[in-house]
Amino acid sequence: MDIKEYMLGLGQQARKAGREISRAESGKKNSALLKIAEAIESNHDFLITENQKDLAAGKQNALDAALLDRLAITSAGIQAMVEGLKQVAALPDPVGEISELSYRPSGIQVGQMRVPLGVIGIIYESRPNVTVDAAALCLKSGNACILRGGSEAIHSNQAIASCIAKGLEAAGLPVEAVQIVATTDRAAVGELITMQQYVDVIVPRGGKRLIERISQDATIPVIKHLDGICHVYIDDKADLDKAIQIAINAKTHRYGVCNTMETLLVAESIAAKVLPALATSYLEKGVELRGCLKTCSLIPKCSRATEEDWHTEYLAPILSIKIVHGIDEAMEHINKYSSSHTEAIVTEDYTKARRFLREVDSSSVMVNASTRFADGFEYGLGAEIGISTDKLHARGPVGLKGLTSLKYIVLGDGHIRQ
Repeated sequence: MDIKEYMLGLGQQARKAGREISRAESGKKNSALLKIAEAIESNHDFLITENQKDLAAGKQNALDAALLDRLAITSAGIQAMVEGLKQVAALPDPVGEISELSYRPSGIQVGQMRVPLGVIGIIYESRPNVTVDAAALCLKSGNACILRGGSEAIHSNQAIASCIAKGLEAAGLPVEAVQIVATTDRAAVGELITMQQYVDVIVPRGGKRLIERISQDATIPVIKHLDGICHVYIDDKADLDKAIQIAINAKTHRYGVCNTMETLLVAESIAAKVLPALATSYLEKGVELRGCLKTCSLIPKCSRATEEDWHTEYLAPILSIKIVHGIDEAMEHINKYSSSHTEAIVTEDYTKARRFLREVDSSSVMVNASTRFADGFEYGLGAEIGISTDKLHARGPVGLKGLTSLKYIVLGDGHIRQ
């Protein structure tokens, strides 16, 4: 296979299909989503069988247990795909939405209309369910997409692709609106991220190395986040019961996800009250603690944190802890070491809460809530395409609106500029 020629073909087809999908009515897009859900449900056994091929190859290639777990398609997983498609179909369609419409002194009306981005290239690893989520969000937001899943999931993704094609065809939409790269050749990624004439934006989903590579090599805008170094600051005006619950949940609810707390900051005046109780809970759950000198003096089983720890996204049962003088030192630490993903303050002081919201520069900033809420579903966006820590276009969980942009519209009635 000539990879360059193959990828250019996908790009040409996506661009053509994108024009049709961008003007499709909401009812037709929703019909396609529901038809895809039907196809996935009716092809349950086929999806399981194809996934078994990937799992067998993964075991042969010594993939670790966590990767195999993410790769597996189960009956519950298939049902979750179906439900996810139905949820996206039920969401409001952002395309064509007009906002800020107002009269100008000249008599014209000026406003903004929400429009699709065009063709979206999505590169991801392992999880076959991402294929369904990505296709659903792109389709509902009026975008065509080219999906490149990991080589370890090639059979699963191609099986899902056949279901998507059936659903699109049944709804009368072009099957090329969702194309899934059929080769495992890594050169396909290099072509995808440089096809400026056919692809409008790239969304990488995966580990830091993948996202760094895409960000460095792409000649197309990238929606991304590299790390999830998230912080919780327990203020001296915190309700300690709330603080303990939030700090435990933010770290131990799940370890390997980007919205998990990696560094806990505690105000010096209440550290002796809250840290021993927290340490007991963390150690019972098998969390390794690394702290500053003051923290180690309060927690005997805490090892000394290094400068590298404050820069690290562990994605594991390891937590860095630092005692700070107060909110100013906490925010200084966050703004120095954060990856701009999610930060939280626990406090009953309204003024401090407002300062934290205003002065901490991350894509999600929270008051008295666990960082684990930084998620498209929890924010009411339905499924998400990913998290963006960029400052331009989309920031935070990227749902349907994040896959659109705004253009200005002008309404007149024969108006001419004097």
